Amino acid sequence: MKRRSHLAALAGIAAAVLGLVQPAQVAAQARELNIGFISTESSSNLKAAWQPVIEDLQKAVGMKVNTFFAPDYAGVIEAMRFNKVQIAWMGNKSAMEAVDRASGEVFARVVNVDGTQGYWSLMIVHKDSPHKTLDDVLRNRQNLTLGFGDPNSTSGSLVPGFYAFAANKVDPTRDFKRAVRSNHETNILAVAGRQIDVATVASDGVERMKIKMPEKAAELREVWRSPLIASDPLVWRRDLDADTKARVRAFFEGYGRDAREKGHLAKLTLSGFVASDNLQLTPIRQLELARERGKVEADTALAADDRSRKLKDIDARLAELARPTTP
Repeated sequence: MKRRSHLAALAGIAAAVLGLVQPAQVAAQARELNIGFISTESSSNLKAAWQPVIEDLQKAVGMKVNTFFAPDYAGVIEAMRFNKVQIAWMGNKSAMEAVDRASGEVFARVVNVDGTQGYWSLMIVHKDSPHKTLDDVLRNRQNLTLGFGDPNSTSGSLVPGFYAFAANKVDPTRDFKRAVRSNHETNILAVAGRQIDVATVASDGVERMKIKMPEKAAELREVWRSPLIASDPLVWRRDLDADTKARVRAFFEGYGRDAREKGHLAKLTLSGFVASDNLQLTPIRQLELARERGKVEADTALAADDRSRKLKDIDARLAELARPTTP
């Protein structure tokens, strides 16, 4: 009996110790933030460009900030979904996926170095290419290799997929001689090196290339430009605690005021950040629904009743997005 009492006492002490240690461990973990970055270019280049800003963020919020890079956009979305990252720099399409599937919420957006808050999807060819317009590219597409963007890329896939291809009844994944999916940097370098004939990329990716490798940027020619796209959002998990959110928001909205901070941002072709919210994703949602509507209309295998039902549902969602929001 004494032995059992002794063991019970030890178990009670151990439980009490664990009760003290575990909250301390949780508190320590809560003092760290993980921030994810979509793979617009190589992770080494992104890390080098963002690291000075991340170090300043770390000091401002008073906790360790770890960076997370994935080989594709979906990796960052999934990392946020499973709370492996709490903050992420994303494009609008991937932000939409994060909001819908990963408890994400837009809280800020970047401001370009010239003060604008948007960018464009571009279609580029080598400067010596005989193709000088979008019509030239589409007319000769069966003989051309296309560098297309990540499926979750706004400017590499969604926007050109709608405005350049769907509007002209072209399937970019089937109608070209070959289509390969890569990040913006890889596609830019592939066009410059004549490894592919044409690519869809982000205008800010080309601007960064002018800084990093001007000789490569000089090999490019633009043949098409999309309507303006809202600048890239910053997204955090909705369940991030209020105090951390306040610190993070204050940092980004106030960053870029002195010469040192401006220098860090210039390497990212940015001048700062401004507040934003999920409403900036509305045009992207409309594009996605319009793309979906086009696919339904073109699906000859669908029964008439099914097609009508699906189109009615899409139109209802488009109408809902078009309604003005109350302040």
